[in-house]
Amino acid sequence: MLPGLLFFFASLVNDVRLSLARHDLASAQAAAKAYQSQAGATPELAAALSWIARGEFDAGQFPQADQYATQAQQMATSLLGMRRLDADPWLPTALGAAFEVHANVLAAEGQRPQAVAFLQQQLALYSSTSIGERIRKNINLLDLEGKPAPALDAIEWLGPKPPTLASLHGHPVLLFFWAHWCPDCKSEAPILAKLVATYGPKGLVLIGPTKLYGFAAGGEPAAPAAEKQYIQQVREKYYPDFGGMPVPVSGANFLNYGASTTPTIVLLDRNGIVRFYHPGAVAEAELAGRIQKVLAR
Repeated sequence: MLPGLLFFFASLVNDVRLSLARHDLASAQAAAKAYQSQAGATPELAAALSWIARGEFDAGQFPQADQYATQAQQMATSLLGMRRLDADPWLPTALGAAFEVHANVLAAEGQRPQAVAFLQQQLALYSSTSIGERIRKNINLLDLEGKPAPALDAIEWLGPKPPTLASLHGHPVLLFFWAHWCPDCKSEAPILAKLVATYGPKGLVLIGPTKLYGFAAGGEPAAPAAEKQYIQQVREKYYPDFGGMPVPVSGANFLNYGASTTPTIVLLDRNGIVRFYHPGAVAEAELAGRIQKVLAR
């Protein structure tokens, strides 16, 4: 493609996302069509198509959503070839969103077991890539509540040594998956502090899993020991009320719980059964209500 066209189309995904934010699917589709006529199939086009798939799903247009998801998946898979998925900045977005939309369409049409089976097939293929957590998140959104919570890997930790979930039977447990770089996690901290102050005396236990990302302050690359030290500094600065919160440090926990979104909040009942699974921040009133229901069981 000529340099001028590269510059002209450099913001395709942004243009598509802006159109979708205005609920203007027609403009998003037109932008993708114009791009494809000039540039052909590219990773960014696959990513743009996956965004359109999400837009169609949000609009309740399930057949169209699935059509765009299939197109994005096929294009991304073809472009992937023998490359590693994470060698390209757009292909993980394209595939992750395509899998998500197809599974959500199946679930919306009453085929939840088929949706879970589809995602499990993709997880088997992509668990070691950047979209592994995202795929697991979507499995968990469909299938984790009402099931026993996965055990936590606690070979490494900060703060007090993490107890096993099995040892906490009899206590409701709140899992707070967070990242040192995550502003939404910091915003959730005061809410969690209030809830722990209120419900901790009634048996609620808070555990805060995190993981290493390979960088520290300012995005500077950091070796594991240096990053753990930085995580502890963030913990002391932004989570001072959580001094007694055990912090398992493990990527395996994030994969098993699908914590591709931070924070991810998971509430277990006294028997270790997941009663609430929520990627993203949660309002105080909603989370308090969930905790109260678990305590009342």
